[in-house]
Amino acid sequence: MIGIIFQFASETIEVRIIGKQCLFRTGSFGGAFASLENLKLSRIGAIKEFPDLKDKENWKEEVIKRFNKKLADMKTEKERAEYVIEDLKKYGYVPLYLQEKGFRIKKL
Repeated sequence: MIGIIFQFASETIEVRIIGKQCLFRTGSFGGAFASLENLKLSRIGAIKEFPDLKDKENWKEEVIKRFNKKLADMKTEKERAEYVIEDLKKYGYVPLYLQEKGFRIKKL
């Protein structure tokens, strides 16, 4: 299990990677983790990442499927965490802390 805490504007977001699963949490979820399927995704951001989805009605399902496949193709949780950090940095998320397997939090 790897936990990553990001800052985005005035909001704090926690991403938890457990095996091949990636979960997200903010204060708006009431303290519960949610999978990508339960998040509100930006159509503009999705099209920027995947231009071929511009005219598709089911763009959200396709984005989720591609993200989950990308994570499943990676071999380790560490590799998945590095991918999530680099991907979210592109959109203005600032990684603050990382915690692996319940050990002490490391500042990034």
